[in-house]
Amino acid sequence: MKILIIEDDTDINNMLAALLRKNGFETASAFSGTEGLLLHGEGIDLILLDLMLPGKSGDLIISDLKKKNNVPVIVTSAVDDIDKKVGMFELGADDYITKPFHNEELLARINARLRTKPEKSEKLSFGDIVIDEQTETAMCCGNDLHLSKTEFDLLRLLVKNQGNICTKSVIYDSVWDYEESADDNTLNVHISKLRKKLKSCGESSECIETVWGIGYRMKKN
Repeated sequence: MKILIIEDDTDINNMLAALLRKNGFETASAFSGTEGLLLHGEGIDLILLDLMLPGKSGDLIISDLKKKNNVPVIVTSAVDDIDKKVGMFELGADDYITKPFHNEELLARINARLRTKPEKSEKLSFGDIVIDEQTETAMCCGNDLHLSKTEFDLLRLLVKNQGNICTKSVIYDSVWDYEESADDNTLNVHISKLRKKLKSCGESSECIETVWGIGYRMKKN
């Protein structure tokens, strides 16, 4: 497995590279956002991305990195702010770890992400909704829903469990990784956005049913 380290601090970059090589990984190092985009490609299995980078900052290149080769992106930042973390997940980050961090925690997060890398799978469907897990796109009545990463993960979870209730705790763990990353208001906002996008494409917004006090589920009309 090869990990791309995008970190402008030379000492931290070198430290991370040494740690990863010691634990059996290959590494590539970039010291700016632009260089990170150039080095990223099919040979990379995961990215460690610092936010404070010269030129293009980390948050500005997440979507470009994902488009080039959709691998897990773990953001590393000294900013320990819930709004910032939620914002990074919205942009497509798969995890967020605050500096300074313990090496053991970083390695655990890396190994967890590599274990859950998406494999090729069949398309998922529910009524007129079709989800392609490989391209992370969703169509409804033949129209692209243009979902954010979080919206896509949320819809995929509901469709995979269609007919069954997805509790709030399950949704938090599956979509936001852990409950502290989101709250009821955040979840409600994303459900509302999903319903509006489905309705605009011709699907009944009521296909996502609220199970009050428990969670949500897909419901055929």
